[in-house]
Amino acid sequence: MNKQNTNKLKLFLMGLENRFSQDCLIFKQINTSFITGLKEFKGIGLYNNGNINYNFNGKTESLTINRLFENIIKEAENYESLSLIYSERGSAILILADNKNVTMKNIDVNTIKDEEIKNITSKTTSNNINVATSTLLNRDYYVKTGSADALLKEIGIMSKDGKIKNDKIRKYNQIDHYVELLDGILDKLPKHQIINILDCGCGKSYLSFVLNYYMTEVKRKKCHFIGLDYSESVIQSSISMAKNLNYRNMEFHAIDIKNYVPDKHINVVLSLHACDTATDMALALGIKVNSDVIIAVPCCHKEMLTQYSYGPFKTILKQGVFKTRMADILTDGMRSLMLEAKGYDVSVVEYISPLETPKNLMIRAIKTTTENDKAMDEYISLMSSLNIYPALYSFLNEYEM
Repeated sequence: MNKQNTNKLKLFLMGLENRFSQDCLIFKQINTSFITGLKEFKGIGLYNNGNINYNFNGKTESLTINRLFENIIKEAENYESLSLIYSERGSAILILADNKNVTMKNIDVNTIKDEEIKNITSKTTSNNINVATSTLLNRDYYVKTGSADALLKEIGIMSKDGKIKNDKIRKYNQIDHYVELLDGILDKLPKHQIINILDCGCGKSYLSFVLNYYMTEVKRKKCHFIGLDYSESVIQSSISMAKNLNYRNMEFHAIDIKNYVPDKHINVVLSLHACDTATDMALALGIKVNSDVIIAVPCCHKEMLTQYSYGPFKTILKQGVFKTRMADILTDGMRSLMLEAKGYDVSVVEYISPLETPKNLMIRAIKTTTENDKAMDEYISLMSSLNIYPALYSFLNEYEM
């Protein structure tokens, strides 16, 4: 390749070097293909603790991104053309260079598969790429098969041969609807900065993995996920899954929610099916750290059932099923009122059909203002009227001590 075009190639690679320094956590790999005549020599570079393990001509070296690009430019001088693909989660850049020209263009990897990206060379163009589609249930999914295959396989939704498992279709619909309910809220979060998301009582973190995929590879937002759970085994499982998916923008800690102290501003607090008062711990933590958004899908409700009483409803609440359902409503209603009192705009929606589970409410809270004294007065009044002392109120008082 002539000197003029290797210099132009150098300028393009300088831009990629700067991109890597800013977004190395979502970097996937670099693929190179050097061509002379009918001969083709391929190389591949994979991330390794800030460096790139680059394999070319049977030799693997651990190189800084700057050193790698220097080697590629020097190697290009010995060949007629070069095809280079710089891949990130959700996007890729294709550089084609020869003695006539050097071009660079973006590739939309949301419609192609990873293995197809690897096979792009100067002899193939995006017009040759097969589009992966899915008509499962005729729904336009937010988390689409094809681009999300690796994720769906890792969390057990998809089989190894690329098909949604019959017994996981309902789960697939649930996680996709979860993303749908949060999509508009994600757009309201600060732009051009890393969004820190705290998953309280994360379990195996399936929904955090899904949200990580969607934010990073579809919405193209920089994000960092922190998962908390008291179970060491599920934390290790989450760490293993993140490693398998190469999701380096995640960390997990085996710790009680109320003992966690964040070292950065938290933008979103999630609490999904955290049992009983674990949901209240998460809500209290979200309020304490002044999170921009708090999302909760409560699970079992036990605490208030043994506390509350209300004279005018005495003859109705003697029926156990009515008393239990009322306890559920009061628990989540009081949680929503406290969030309003703390300056959040609150909406409560059905997360999934009540035919699947009665525990199907999602509480969505967006910080909009300072504390609402009127809402707090109503909260305190209800505590007195119902003879209750909610866990959320208790946890908040502990944080303020």
